[in-house]
Amino acid sequence: MKKCPYCGNPIENQWSYCRNCNKPLITNLEEALDRNAKFPYNEPVSYHLDLEEESDKFDSIIIKDEEIQKRIKKIDETLERKEILGESIPGSLFLEKSSLYYKKRDLPKALQNLELAIKNFEEENDLASVAICYNELGIIHEDNGYFDQAIYHFNRSLEILNDLNDYNKVIKLLNNLGNIYFLIKDLEQSYNFYQEAFTLAQQHNLLFEEIKSSSNLVEVLYLLKDYDRIKKILARNAEFFKDKEDIYGIIQTQIKYGKLYYVMGEDYEESHHYLTKALEIINTIKGSMSIYIKAKLEWECYLFLGKIYHIRDNNTKAENLYLQSLEAVRIFEIGDNIKEGEILESLAELYISKGDIEKAIEYFDLSREVFYKFGDNTKSAELKFKIGKIYLEFVEDIAKAINFFEEALEIYEDLEYFRESAVILHKLGDIYLLKRMNETALSYFERARNYYQNIQDEYSVDLLSEKIRSLDN
Repeated sequence: MKKCPYCGNPIENQWSYCRNCNKPLITNLEEALDRNAKFPYNEPVSYHLDLEEESDKFDSIIIKDEEIQKRIKKIDETLERKEILGESIPGSLFLEKSSLYYKKRDLPKALQNLELAIKNFEEENDLASVAICYNELGIIHEDNGYFDQAIYHFNRSLEILNDLNDYNKVIKLLNNLGNIYFLIKDLEQSYNFYQEAFTLAQQHNLLFEEIKSSSNLVEVLYLLKDYDRIKKILARNAEFFKDKEDIYGIIQTQIKYGKLYYVMGEDYEESHHYLTKALEIINTIKGSMSIYIKAKLEWECYLFLGKIYHIRDNNTKAENLYLQSLEAVRIFEIGDNIKEGEILESLAELYISKGDIEKAIEYFDLSREVFYKFGDNTKSAELKFKIGKIYLEFVEDIAKAINFFEEALEIYEDLEYFRESAVILHKLGDIYLLKRMNETALSYFERARNYYQNIQDEYSVDLLSEKIRSLDN
């Protein structure tokens, strides 16, 4: 009889996972599951530094709520016994308890126990564990959308780890900081942190960390449209994950290839091929992963496949895929998730093409609320502008259109986005001109012209100057 390569116990040929240790037995793929990496690769991934870091990655996948509660109860009993006996309480107990609450998605209790852990570790002068706690605090604040707090705690952790020369963990912290700046659209900072992590991993010959850092770096390169470098990174990553028999790395590389060919806009068939291949592999091993991990792998596949079918005018298929993407995000999210904003916006665009204007407005506004909550004011203004255009062009409700345009304008002017402000001012001027409110139209045209002059858009300056002259005459 065959034996499990992980625990050595007998296994049956037809088993997809070992009944003794719960690890996957992938026999029908040329690639197998990585035995060493703890975390799947997401976009971008945040790295925990907890005390279980070197333990089996499937701890966090197969553990059940009742098992978590039993472990919490056992820790509480230990804490109570030590308190009664007057013994010192190690910070590791609070850190483990926090990790368990995090797995239950009970973030307030996870935070509470982390604070207790930090206090005890400081008393023990265990700086390495203090750094771990600050990193975990950063991840929880990131989950909650408190990005300033997340950055603060990641930096606290990074300072300690730099002093300890723990390069492996320093690289993870640099990636975590890159992730935060990526989420708040500070691409320069995000790129710098990812690149620093990548370079540090190269310098210390930490190949696995180098690959993971480059995988995160790809997300910034999409937005910078550096497609040649993305191709080089993905080709190297694909070879690495195949050699290491890392099924999660393989899936994520397939997804990144699918996304690459979509954003390049040159080969949607190739994009479709990679995304569907990723879903096929996920489906093959779905019995070996939690619903939570499965959803984190699937959501972007569904989103970009939906976009492809939207381009192909198969709106029914596109809508179903967008809804599957939304459902996947809501499985692994904690509260609201900024990813919902992107999906909801895609649904709104779809409903416009279907002629369902009421739904389009509803979904644009839902998307706007998500981006606003997570502090993405630029996106919030963009969506307000889109809603205003719908009211103007489809509903013909000029009053509501003006209201949304003015709200978007206020945000853009506060951000000093001159081109976007000029476009809205120009449109508002045209609206008031049609309403025969010439003086109001003139003031908007003049403000728009000033912004165009600031960005040296001579064509638009000349166009507005002509409109202004015609109104002055």
